[in-house]
Amino acid sequence: MEVFNGISLKRLYDILDRIRKARVALIGDISLDVYWRADMTKSELSRETPHFPMPVVEEWMSPGAGGNAAANIAALRPKSIKVLGVAGRDWRGDSLICKLRESGIDTDGIVISERAVTNAYCKPLRKGISNVEYEDPRIDFSNYENLPQQDEDELVQQLEECVKKIDILCVSDQLTFGCITPVIREKIISYAKQGLKVVIDSRDRIALYSGVILKPNEVEGLRAVQKDYGNAKADFEQYVRVTQTLAVQNKSKVCMTLGSKGSLYTDSQMSVYIPSREVVPPIDICGAGDTFLSAFACALVAGAEPREAASFANIAADVTIKKIGITGTASPDEIIDRHMQIFQNA
Repeated sequence: MEVFNGISLKRLYDILDRIRKARVALIGDISLDVYWRADMTKSELSRETPHFPMPVVEEWMSPGAGGNAAANIAALRPKSIKVLGVAGRDWRGDSLICKLRESGIDTDGIVISERAVTNAYCKPLRKGISNVEYEDPRIDFSNYENLPQQDEDELVQQLEECVKKIDILCVSDQLTFGCITPVIREKIISYAKQGLKVVIDSRDRIALYSGVILKPNEVEGLRAVQKDYGNAKADFEQYVRVTQTLAVQNKSKVCMTLGSKGSLYTDSQMSVYIPSREVVPPIDICGAGDTFLSAFACALVAGAEPREAASFANIAADVTIKKIGITGTASPDEIIDRHMQIFQNA
């Protein structure tokens, strides 16, 4: 097992410079993250119901799921970034597309559905007299039936046009009733067979992709290989075996993230461990996988070796987990700063 301890600062600058020439697209389950901060000291008992309402004093939104991955790609300043997915004709869809466009993302590939709703995760945050803030149960907007045929047909058309103009395709397959249908998945696999670089991030269906680059986290990887896997903890050697097994059974290259421990890469012939460095709390790991996917894919298309791309992605994820209460992005300057911090303290 080879251990790769990181890229040099010179190589980091080179990768960031080469990303500027990359044409990147992402297809997948895009959503809107909504945050509502309520100040309960301003609440008054309702005259109509026996409840104290939540007086919202602050609201902010950001792209979530595949939308967050796209925002992370855009933050790395490639030549172009295009998003393909499905949004509903609702306020959440309008807000999501607006947020994506603010980041310089081409949203022309997003299908506006008359039947599907825009996925959203709405997070009410409340506090009272003390400074302690509590998060209430999340309010989710999701789809609970398969993608309408008309929307699937339109998304296939968008994908067919898009792949002619890009260097790499990222896939964010996250939802049970998302836009990565069996038809779309087979299209993606066929493009990989034709030579297009394709990186897959899938919560429950990573085992269904072949001939691509797979980016599961450790739980997703274990579930793909061990169908009866529950929530038992695995040791490092088991993670190594899982990446190797997944690479062989799916005829794919695999980069599996291990949370704070870093990542493992294998092409079935050789395996490399890429450790990450400690990040001082407080941290918020929400969206870290999206950051890793984006940075890993961008580095690959910039000519980085897979182990270099994983090291680059580890650093980018370090940046975003320090951004509390939002699924943040990592800019080139922030990645450079984090790299210098790591190696100055090494």
